Amino acid sequence: MKTNLRNQHSHRRLAIPWKSLALLALGAVLAGCPAGRRESEVVTEGKLVIKGSNTIGEELAPRLIAEFKKERPKVTVELESKGTASGFAGLLAGECDIAAASRVANQEELSAAAARGIQFNLHTIGAYAVAVIVNAANSVTNLSRDQVRDIFTGTVRNWKELGGADQPIQLCIRDAISGTPLGFQELAMENRPYAAEARTFTNYAGIAEAVAKDPGGIGYVGLDLTDKPGVKAVSIRGVLPTAVTVNEGRHPFARVLRLYTNQTNETAITRDFIRFVQSPRGQKLLEEMGFVPRL
Repeated sequence: MKTNLRNQHSHRRLAIPWKSLALLALGAVLAGCPAGRRESEVVTEGKLVIKGSNTIGEELAPRLIAEFKKERPKVTVELESKGTASGFAGLLAGECDIAAASRVANQEELSAAAARGIQFNLHTIGAYAVAVIVNAANSVTNLSRDQVRDIFTGTVRNWKELGGADQPIQLCIRDAISGTPLGFQELAMENRPYAAEARTFTNYAGIAEAVAKDPGGIGYVGLDLTDKPGVKAVSIRGVLPTAVTVNEGRHPFARVLRLYTNQTNETAITRDFIRFVQSPRGQKLLEEMGFVPRL
């Protein structure tokens, strides 16, 4: 299903933070529905250019593209991931078909679109979300956002400061190569640096395994790993990380993922790709990779 900016309040599946609503209201006049859209059209050849969000482009988009091309081997897809802003810039300049975004279009981008006579169509595809996990034997079950920030920046170093046992906190985070640590810094740490002693891992599975073996361990993982033996997810201000709380906009460490298109230039191959991502098959791929599908 496709949602334009004018109708997103009544049709979107994922809650959008309240602070974004003002920007969305500004964008309402820029939405529209492309003419001649055929729900059943499947494109077997052509070219699609996607630019934007690292959160989408790093691991998720390549997997989605690979699956999309299995039944469309003659389709060429170019992917560039240099941040959400670069996606909007590319869409405004006519250099891409899809702007992958991990935030809503800001006022400057909406104004630039209006000045160019461009109408954005917005397509919600799911959400990036992380859960904070601790060792299953840890007595701490709930943390505030400030406590999470202070733990990962190294301000708080012992569990007894949080009502737990008298033992050092052992931090487990993603390595800087992946770019994933930046997302957690933005969502949970107010962009502050990680504690220097934090152990780094190349994937979330490694973090879950390390926390399961360390009574003082804490880390962050995709929601799909919160039920692994030896670990448990902590609630944040009483809210557990689940697909429901993410979709309702209540879990704080999450961001909605969106694909923006230019209504006028939205091609058949563009619509075909977006339908694939929003289909049960595409949504299953999101879930398998630790993202949260639309509910």
